Amino acid sequence: MSAPASAERPLLVVIDPLARTMDGESVRIAKDVLRAGASSLKICIPESREELEWALAHRGRRRPVVVGDDQALLRTVRILHRERMLEEAALSLVPVGQRPTLTLARALGVPLSAVAAARAVLDGAERALDLLVDDCDGIVVGALQIPGGPEGGGDSGTAAQQTEGHWLGRGARTLVRALTAPLPSLPLPSLPLPSLPLPGGRGPGGADAKNGGAAGHRLRVEADGVVLADLDQPVHEVSVRAPADGLAEVLVRHPEGHGSLRIHAQVLTVSGRDFRYRADESEAGPVHRRTWTVQPRAWRLTVPR
Repeated sequence: MSAPASAERPLLVVIDPLARTMDGESVRIAKDVLRAGASSLKICIPESREELEWALAHRGRRRPVVVGDDQALLRTVRILHRERMLEEAALSLVPVGQRPTLTLARALGVPLSAVAAARAVLDGAERALDLLVDDCDGIVVGALQIPGGPEGGGDSGTAAQQTEGHWLGRGARTLVRALTAPLPSLPLPSLPLPSLPLPGGRGPGGADAKNGGAAGHRLRVEADGVVLADLDQPVHEVSVRAPADGLAEVLVRHPEGHGSLRIHAQVLTVSGRDFRYRADESEAGPVHRRTWTVQPRAWRLTVPR
């Protein structure tokens, strides 16, 4: 970790509207701690993605502080990466939300207490983190999964459209899910992600199963030029943990009874017919080919010393 973050630098505090709705008291506490310790504080509560983009682009020397859940952090990282501003200043996060929506925050070492997290913003240390960047400039901060877990899922295209939908609509859906279906508190790499439907009817009850073959997806998986799986053998799942030290951990799981393979690599290329994937909280595809490359020390986050 680098030297402590300077409390003398002015802050731009971006408060996710959902955080204020779900836990207004934690938001108030965070603002009080930051206001007492920062030399200058500007608060922004963006009601749309466009407002957030404008605030980040016009922040000047202010260090961005996100008050919200994992989605709020990911949204900010993606905008800063797209605008090539991610390396300009360390990000800070004060997690506010239901515990299942703070999995990434825990994995990154950010305290879940509003007081402790706000204090880390003021006197914590900057931690350099790797990023997984694909060939279409998409990013992965926490986890990548292809094509999904063993449970049945919904339509991926619809889910992707919902992700890009109305700002407050996403918040309402997240609130309902958090209140009605709490998930166990697990480390990020162990969380099961909802599965994506396999094209062509493959998968449980699909064409492969009807023909007596193993359920799976025909994919060619290459890690740093080494072929881990090819089209002649079904793949049940490809998962990638958050990259660290310039490498990402790649796990290729074949259908039951066919084993799995784990490797650390800098570049991962997956090709196949119309496969979908899940990058952090977002679903994408179908695509025929995608390459992800670890970008070392691509962004910085303030965490407790």
